[in-house]
Amino acid sequence: MKRLVLLALLAASGLSQAAELYNNGPVVDLNGRSVLESPSTTLGFGVNSGGGLAVADDFSVAAGVKWNVSSLDFYGYQTGAIGFTFQNATWSIVSGDVNSGTVVASGVTAVSNGGRVGYRVTETTLTNKQRAIFDAHADVSDFSLDAGHYWLRWSLSGSGTSGPWQPPTSDAREGNALQAGSGDPFATLSDSGSGQTVELPFALQGSITAVPEADTYAMLLAGLGLVGALARRRKQS
Repeated sequence: MKRLVLLALLAASGLSQAAELYNNGPVVDLNGRSVLESPSTTLGFGVNSGGGLAVADDFSVAAGVKWNVSSLDFYGYQTGAIGFTFQNATWSIVSGDVNSGTVVASGVTAVSNGGRVGYRVTETTLTNKQRAIFDAHADVSDFSLDAGHYWLRWSLSGSGTSGPWQPPTSDAREGNALQAGSGDPFATLSDSGSGQTVELPFALQGSITAVPEADTYAMLLAGLGLVGALARRRKQS
């Protein structure tokens, strides 16, 4: 009986497992390309921290769970770079309004090479390799996110001479990504040619912990009370 209640307690309190918590991709298609298609004309959006540029996109944590975040992945390119040139990610996670909400986690984190994932190209230059998109992987100090709606804001630095540049998701879907210039508030990000809004690829890794509902806690307390009663009865007998 004690073992059964203990197992129920552990299950309800949430045994964590390492996982990709969220992915706002895809970054490239099955051929390893992020293709700029007409009438869109913007190859990449400015995300250069040195120039005061930053972007943002949103995600949500579902009710009943808590995310324990341990790393972030950003995706970008520096035109003409032949290898990994990214240095740091300046990032923050905001609860509520992207400009005036509560910052729940932030940092300036050195990034490592998560690998070249593909290339940013146009419809007429599908084999062009000037714009290699890399995964800039940031291991961060662990932090937790409760259920709710959040914005991830970020900018990147790199040793290349162009950019860094932020490609949109390769499926070219409309979205609610934002961009801010130095000292300016975040505002809707859209392609300069088509006027279409965009989504930006990023990912979060860590573990998920279940958060028991109130009735689950009541059941656990009742079970523990039963264990105590059984233990007292055995001592008396």
